[in-house]
Amino acid sequence: MIPVYDPKPEIAAQRAEFDARIAGVLDSGSFILGPEVTEFEASMAEFIGVEHCIGVNSGTDALIIGLRAAGVKPGDEVITSSFTFFATGEAIDLIGATPIFVDVDPVTMNLDPAMVRQAITERTTAIVPVHIFGRPAEMTAINAIASSAGLILLEDCAQSFGAASEGRMTGSIGQVGAFSFFPSKNLGGFGDGGAITTDDPAIAEEAIRLRNHGSIKRYENEVFGYNSRLDSLQAAILNVKLPYVQSNNERRRTIAAAYNEAFGDLRGIVVPPFPERDRHVFGQYTMRVLDGRREALAEAINERGVSTAVYYPTPLHMLPVYRQRIHGSLTVTEQLATEVLSVPMFPGMTDQQLDAVVEAVLEAAMAIA
Repeated sequence: MIPVYDPKPEIAAQRAEFDARIAGVLDSGSFILGPEVTEFEASMAEFIGVEHCIGVNSGTDALIIGLRAAGVKPGDEVITSSFTFFATGEAIDLIGATPIFVDVDPVTMNLDPAMVRQAITERTTAIVPVHIFGRPAEMTAINAIASSAGLILLEDCAQSFGAASEGRMTGSIGQVGAFSFFPSKNLGGFGDGGAITTDDPAIAEEAIRLRNHGSIKRYENEVFGYNSRLDSLQAAILNVKLPYVQSNNERRRTIAAAYNEAFGDLRGIVVPPFPERDRHVFGQYTMRVLDGRREALAEAINERGVSTAVYYPTPLHMLPVYRQRIHGSLTVTEQLATEVLSVPMFPGMTDQQLDAVVEAVLEAAMAIA
C-alpha cells in the first residue's frame, strides 16, 4: 500500500545530518532546551518573519500557552472552526474559555469571515483561524475584523508551516501563531513538539514563563504554568529539516497540481484549488466526493493499493464532549465532514508512486460510476 504519509524517504535523504546532530546532543548532555533549541527558535523566527519563537512540547500546548500569554481568560469566548482537529477546541476549553464554533467556506474549508463577524459578542476576546490542510485562512478579512473589534488573533498553524497569505507567512499575521511539529506536519519532528511565534515581547516573555512551570528565574514561580519545553533532540531534528522545508513544500505543490490535473474533470469530485494570492502548502491533499460516494470511492482506491484518510469525519461541535452545547448553523461544516477524502501526500513520493495514485483514483472513480 502507498501510505497517506511516509517519513522514511526524508529520513534516508538526510540520515547523515540527523545522526550527526543527534550525536552532538548525546555528547553534550543537554537534553532540555539548550543550544539546539536556542538555534532552532532563532532560525524559525527568521523563517516566519517574527521577532520571537518559543519552543514547547506540542502543538496543543502551543495553543494553550499562546492563548494564555495573549490574555485570553476563563469565561471568555473564542471564535474558531469546528472543521479541525480536536486540539483547537480542547485548548480553548482547557484554559477555561468557551469555543464558539462558526461555519466555514465550502471552497477554502477555512473560517467564513462573515460568520466570524456575526458571532462576536461582548464576551468575545479572540479569534482562532485554522489554516486547514495547509491553505491560509482569509487572513486579510479576519485580521480586519479582529482589529476593528479589538480582539486577539491567534493563528492555528499546525498544518501550514511555510504557507503565506499575501506575502506574509502564516504565524506572522496575528498577535500569536501556534505550530505543531507532529511527524506528519510540513515541518515534523520524530515525536511531539510545537512552537509559538509573536512580535510582542510581553507575549513572548509570558509564553517563556508558562512553558517552564510559570517561572523565568529558577525557583521563583510567579504563576501556574506547564512543563512544556521543547527537548534538544527534537530541536536537533528540526534544525536539520528546516532548510529543506521550502523545497519539500514545492514538491507537495507539484504533487497537488498533478492530482488536480488528473482529477479535475471527474464527475462528483471537487479538487482543492490553488489560491490566487496565497501560498498553499498542502499538508494534506483533500478533495470532496459528492453524492454520498466517498466510502465507495475510498474502498475502491484502497483495493488498488493506495491508502486514503478522512480529515475530519466528525466536526468538533458534534463530538460527545461538545454535543450538549448550543451551536448555530454549521451546515457547510457538517456537509464537508461527509465528503472530504485525502490521498497520499508527502514530499518523498516518487513519480512512480504519484502515477500509481493517479491511476488508482481514476480506475476507482470509473468503477463506482
